[in-house]
Amino acid sequence: DAEECDKAGSVATCQAVIRAVIGIGIEEEDRKHTWMEDADSCVAHGALECARAIYAHALQVFPSKKSVWLRAAYFEKNHGTRESLEALLQRAVAHCPKAEVLWLMGAKSKWLANDVPAARSILALAFQANPNSEEIWLAAVKLESENNEYERARRLLAKARSSAPTARVFMKSVKLEWVLGNIEAAQELCTEALRHYEDFPKLWMMRGQIEEQCENMDRAREAYNQGLKKCPHSVPLWSLLSRLEEGVGQLTRARAILEKSRLKNPQSPELWLESVRLEYRAGLKNIANTLMAKALQECPNSGILWAEAVFLEARPQRKTKSVDALKKCEHDPHVLLAVAKLFWSERKITKAREWFLRTVKIEPDLGDAWGLFYKFELQQGTEEQQEEVRKRCENAEPRHGELWCAESKHVLNWQKKTGEILALVASKIKNTF
Repeated sequence: DAEECDKAGSVATCQAVIRAVIGIGIEEEDRKHTWMEDADSCVAHGALECARAIYAHALQVFPSKKSVWLRAAYFEKNHGTRESLEALLQRAVAHCPKAEVLWLMGAKSKWLANDVPAARSILALAFQANPNSEEIWLAAVKLESENNEYERARRLLAKARSSAPTARVFMKSVKLEWVLGNIEAAQELCTEALRHYEDFPKLWMMRGQIEEQCENMDRAREAYNQGLKKCPHSVPLWSLLSRLEEGVGQLTRARAILEKSRLKNPQSPELWLESVRLEYRAGLKNIANTLMAKALQECPNSGILWAEAVFLEARPQRKTKSVDALKKCEHDPHVLLAVAKLFWSERKITKAREWFLRTVKIEPDLGDAWGLFYKFELQQGTEEQQEEVRKRCENAEPRHGELWCAESKHVLNWQKKTGEILALVASKIKNTF
């Protein structure tokens, strides 16, 4: 009945019906769980006012439950207005002042609406409730640095290093000086950070990359080697060192580094992939294929290896290989993406689009999938389809993926928004498959 009222636009009646029937026949301990499911099913039926009424009732009964506030907040974010979301979050933090995520959502909503002072004041209140929260410190730093208030960001980071020092706070401090081009300051901070956190691999990676940027290859090599003594299980560190050697033409040394890395980290698909690609780039396709066969024996369920294996095959065999890949890892985004690329290379446009959609639905955080999808639509789709992919990607805010991180973490792109990075990633993709 309530859903019928909702569809007819009788909001007050719909809410009253829900309030009257929501508790009937439910055990006390099942209430929260059942109501959350009820709300989800209302959303699925498009009865948004019903869902809103269920959340409102649940919040009256469980005012201190962070999970209920979060569900209600995500509902308003997806289906409500900015005002309704902000009003809800204001009530939420009053009831759950220790829930950092609720404060951060509130600040982000203000910031997206270009109301920087309001975002700043929400974070200031959040500090009072959670004085040493790393998340809130870093959100405040991000707010200032993205609005070009570099001095403010610096002061916040200095304060955080003295009152709530963590490896991430140090890492962000190094990164800020690095992206602003203050290489010496970045190096000094890096040295200080490593005195406290020598087992945090990202600091060693940054130290090496800063040296590489300054073309001090020997010092970069030394940084990676020192880092690997402290963090032998950091896959990116091994890859950086091997690429450094490959870059200066030391193929044998690069190969030896990767062999050693696989001994220390058995069953690491990323390191196998790096080894296969090293041989492939050197033009030794037979060795690359032999290595890939070994890699799949050791990591039979690795999506990234199967996805690569499909395109190592000659064209006529790719389809068979993709069927094998799907059998082994049917829900792996990398494999789904490889299948989409395969259809694209065979000019089966509709099928390719279906598989791209499937990939970004299963793993919206994989930036590479968005990049390839966007490139595909730029070549094959209409303007509406291109715009649709761009919008969905901006909403998903992907953070992972090889091609994606190469652009999003690049020092020169540090202030670029998701949409700009998407365009960059797409522009770097060559149709050579």
